[in-house]
Amino acid sequence: MIAAHADWSIAPGKRWMAVARRQGGGWQAEAPRPVGDTARLLPDLLVPGLPVALGLDLPLGVPRDWAALRPEADFPVFLAGLVDDPGFFRVAATLAEVAATRPFYPARGIKGMTRAGHAAALGLAGPQSLSRLCDRATATRPAGAPVFWTLGANQSGKAAIAAWRDWIAPALAAGAPVALWPFAGGLHALLAPGRVVLAEVYPAEALRQLGLRLAGSKRMQAPRRAMAAALRAVMARLRVDPSPTLAAVIADGFGADAAGEDRLDCVLGLLALVAVLDGARPDHVPDDPWVRRWEGWVLGQTDLPR
Repeated sequence: MIAAHADWSIAPGKRWMAVARRQGGGWQAEAPRPVGDTARLLPDLLVPGLPVALGLDLPLGVPRDWAALRPEADFPVFLAGLVDDPGFFRVAATLAEVAATRPFYPARGIKGMTRAGHAAALGLAGPQSLSRLCDRATATRPAGAPVFWTLGANQSGKAAIAAWRDWIAPALAAGAPVALWPFAGGLHALLAPGRVVLAEVYPAEALRQLGLRLAGSKRMQAPRRAMAAALRAVMARLRVDPSPTLAAVIADGFGADAAGEDRLDCVLGLLALVAVLDGARPDHVPDDPWVRRWEGWVLGQTDLPR
């Protein structure tokens, strides 16, 4: 089996991926590498006769109150249909441009803008309706940003646009051997030779799932370097053997450049994915039809919102 996690961004230079291959009773993990050409992402991961699990640091799903306005049966069907609706991905510059068929907002910061205004423009009851269940704060981590919001350091809307528009929607529409967890079923049930299973993995959630803590900002090399021994201990517990290059990257704190945090995130996501694949964490999905059909879930997350 092959496991991989891609830390996604609208900027190609900020897209990094870590890959591991199951061998015997453990895993051989490689150093993070740039994602590169998105058209080659799935073909390059596929190896004849092997299943592939690919974690993604981006939303796979939409909020239920907004989904209730859609005619499709579920999120994968909706996503595949977006290949014929490029206008869906144009980010609205003003609330007047926001519509159910153009939900991403705002294109830039505007004085007085609020998520309440965004929700109202979409015909939703309030700002909480912009968020999926898995986006909301739990007892162990803060809330993530709503899917359609595109402003701020923790927003994920732009990453969703880049991935949905440029390769996931076209792959689904073309009938590529791709399945989306949890919409198509449980992770282990979906794994099959020649198929790539996509799952949402949230690095901030992965950090907590793995029992790790950063003593400072992940944007700084020193806190990343200080976590090296604890990270190696987690890898040993999960039977993940790093390549010499990956071991050196970890010891160095993932580098001094701005992509260091992205390299860290893709390794954290990979380890969280491996933990679920090997049963160290459950393949948990709430028994909620909206979650299973439209909203999706974060792999390995067991905590419900406050």
